[in-house]
Parts: sequence; C-alpha cells; structure tokens
Amino acid sequence: MAVDFTKFAAVLRSLGVPGEVRELPQSAPTAAAAAAQLGCEVGAIANSLVFSADGAPLLVMTSGAHRVEVGRVARLIGASAVQRADARSVRAWTGQAIGGVGPVGHPAPIRTVVDTWLEKYDVIWAAAGHPHTVFPTSFAELVRITDGTPAEVGA
Repeated sequence: MAVDFTKFAAVLRSLGVPGEVRELPQSAPTAAAAAAQLGCEVGAIANSLVFSADGAPLLVMTSGAHRVEVGRVARLIGASAVQRADARSVRAWTGQAIGGVGPVGHPAPIRTVVDTWLEKYDVIWAAAGHPHTVFPTSFAELVRITDGTPAEVGA
C-alpha cells in the first residue's frame, strides 16, 4: 500500500526535524504493533492520544509502555475533566485518524503534554499522520516541535 505522506514530511522539514517518515508494511494502530514492525521496545513508541480537557483538545504524547492517568493530567493542566476524545473530535482537531495521529501537522496548534518516560530512549518513534507511517525523533525534539509540557503522565 502506497501512502502519500509528503504533506506530513514537509511539516517535519519545516520544523527542522531530520528524521525521515517511514512507511510500515502493516497498519500500526497500537504501540505493540508499531514496536513489532520497528524492532524496538514498546516504551520507545510515542503514542499520540487525544483528549478533551474541559471541552478543549489536549494531545498527550505518552510512552507505549504507559497508560495515561487522566486524573494526574487534569491536575497538571488545571482542568476539571479530561476524557478520551471520540473519533469525530480527533479528526476535527488533528485532521488525522485515530491510529495515525502525529504530534504535529494539525489544522491549529493543540496543547500538548509529553510523557517524561520517553526521555530514557535515544530514539523514539511517533506516528506520521497515518496508521502506516512513523518517524524517528527524540524526547527533546518532540517537546520542541509540539511546544509540549514535559510531565509524568503514566499510571
């Protein structure tokens, strides 16, 4: 399956990201699926999880080894309620489908929290706007390109 990821790759280049988008042979809707195809630890996969925080979009970039503790995230950002966004909201806020949401390339900037657990890996992999595409990055670069807040988000 040939996937057109030129638009996402152009966004990465505009942000000064040197890593190249890689097309995976199979869809990688989960961290485990992505890690198996890339030959890396599941913790080195940066899941892009979209939440509604008091009705506003919130992107949490978390290690594939973690589950997001929504109460912790709500306290961190000062929200009264944080819950997983539905597929329609994810598409509207990111322009991308669940399973392939990248950390950038959205119609408008999204408040982002980046899991500090990812800092232990030299190379982490994030979705590149499609369930079949990923790109290599680092914790510092992910924080920079998303203007994210580093925080412990896992339970």
